[in-house]
Amino acid sequence: MEVNQSSRTSPRAITRSVGAILSVGVLGALFAGQASAACVVPTAASGLASLNPSLLYRHAATAVPVSYSDKSGGAQRIVGTWKVDYAAGGNVYASAFIQWHSDGTEWENINFPILGGNICLGEWRSVDGTHFARYHVGWLYNDGVLAGHFIETEIDELSRDGNSYTGTNSTVFYDTNDKPSPPALGTAAAKRIAP
Repeated sequence: MEVNQSSRTSPRAITRSVGAILSVGVLGALFAGQASAACVVPTAASGLASLNPSLLYRHAATAVPVSYSDKSGGAQRIVGTWKVDYAAGGNVYASAFIQWHSDGTEWENINFPILGGNICLGEWRSVDGTHFARYHVGWLYNDGVLAGHFIETEIDELSRDGNSYTGTNSTVFYDTNDKPSPPALGTAAAKRIAP
C-alpha cells in the first residue's frame, strides 16, 4: 500500500499546530482574567436574580432624587474609611478599602492586580438618614492595556451604631467602543476602620 505524501502531516507540524492552539487558549484565558481585575470582577457578580435591582441608584436619567445639600447630620455618618467585602452568590470575591468624603466623593483601592486596575472613584448621595446611594466608576485593563470601563451603582444601609453597612450593587461593563454588558448584581458588607 502506497501512502500519499501530500496528504500526510508530519509530527513536527502537528506539534506546532497543537502548541499554537494551546498558546492562544492560555493567552486568551490570561487576558480575559486580567480584564476582569478592575475594582469589580465582571463574572463574579452575575446571576443574582434574588436581588431587587429597583432598589439600586442607577445612572443620571433615573437617579435617586436627592442632592448634595444634605451634608450635615445623618449624611455625615457615612464619612470615613471602611473595609468592604464584595460578594456574589454568597461568596466573597474581593475586599477593598474605601473612603467616603464629606464633599460627596468617594475613593476605593481593591485587592485586585494593579495591571488590571485596582483604583476606583465616584460620588455618593444621602437617600435618608441610613441609606446612601453610590455611583462608582473605574477603568478595565488587559495586562496594563486599556480594555474598557465599568459603572457600578450601589445602595447601602448604615447600621444603627454607624460602624458597618450592607448594600446591593449593579455593575455594567463597557468595552472600548462603549458597548455595555448586561448588569451584574452583587452585595457589599463593610466595617468602619477606626482612626
